[in-house]
Amino acid sequence: MSNTKQTIGKGPFRYDVVGSFLRSDSVKKARQEVEAGTLSKAELRKVEDEAIRDLIDKEVNVGLKAVTDGEFRRAYWHLDFLEQLVGVERIKAEHWSVAFKGYQPKAATLKIVGDIDFPDNHPFLEDFKFVKAAAGDRAVAKFTIPSPSMLHLICCVREEHYEAIPQYENEDALFEAIAKAYRKAVKAFYDAGCRYLQLDDTSWGEFCDETKRKEYAARGLDLNHIAKKYVEVINYALEGKPDDLAVTMHICRGNFRSTWFSSGGYEPVAETLFGQCHIDGFFLEYDSDRAGGFAPLRFIKNQKVVLGLVTSKFPELEKEEDLLARIEEATLYVPKEQLALSPQCGFASTEEGNNLTEAAQFAKLALIKRVAEKAWGPYEE
Repeated sequence: MSNTKQTIGKGPFRYDVVGSFLRSDSVKKARQEVEAGTLSKAELRKVEDEAIRDLIDKEVNVGLKAVTDGEFRRAYWHLDFLEQLVGVERIKAEHWSVAFKGYQPKAATLKIVGDIDFPDNHPFLEDFKFVKAAAGDRAVAKFTIPSPSMLHLICCVREEHYEAIPQYENEDALFEAIAKAYRKAVKAFYDAGCRYLQLDDTSWGEFCDETKRKEYAARGLDLNHIAKKYVEVINYALEGKPDDLAVTMHICRGNFRSTWFSSGGYEPVAETLFGQCHIDGFFLEYDSDRAGGFAPLRFIKNQKVVLGLVTSKFPELEKEEDLLARIEEATLYVPKEQLALSPQCGFASTEEGNNLTEAAQFAKLALIKRVAEKAWGPYEE
């Protein structure tokens, strides 16, 4: 194992996090009171502020170089952001757009109702500024948003009865609108001070799942074509981004109360995604057999690969020697200097959270730091 000290640089870092954390009891209680009409949204935000400051302190104390707000202000990892885009509405649904293996989230979905745009006053910009201020000079403020792929996936792929509004009857016009909105979003976050932005994306997990591929094909959907369009959209959104802005992508197979909805290795999407997507790094789930082996990583170019070898779904700690061995195995396909380590997903993709305690959550992060320092050496401070 390497004993060379590593300079910090920009994200992703040798030991990193996907983004979401178990909500504090104070936030859960305050949200219930808002729903009951006994607490105002302004008062809720004060509770969230305090909880996020406390979370960031804990992230710094466990040694993270990048910290997040844990997505404490969100009910869902994706809908809260997407519904605030111009031309998009959240609507009620009879059931969730995908079926998890067990518990089901509160049903909701999205609909495209007009010209898509990123508004100058998107509330997540202020949310990011709070994280940056709370982190100060102690750590990089990392911020997570859903990938542009998710808007199309939810509204046009998962939705069996999708009907395009007139301006988007030509689907290329829709992809162009999403790409332009996200290019505007990337610039807005950068202008707000963001230097580490993550695109969270479950589309690729679905596209790896052979059962889902067959189901989508039966409906006449060409997933290979859609995958190429998704990469084109992401690349357009990132075109000309500043060099000091790190943009990563987390690929997920579902994460709700420790359950999942997709299964399958990365091979069906590897050449298109790993070989052609112009992002700085991939956070990849590799905590179970559902993710397959490392061979698809042969298509990685200069991107960093953050191996999600530590599960966020269950409290049991992985063995250090097993994690170190798997890191070495991955070097058969990607140079070790391009690798890093993280949990396989966030700890609470929705406000309900996974089935583990806060103590177990931070024990996982401490394990990741220990293993990363054994694999790559400590950072230069």
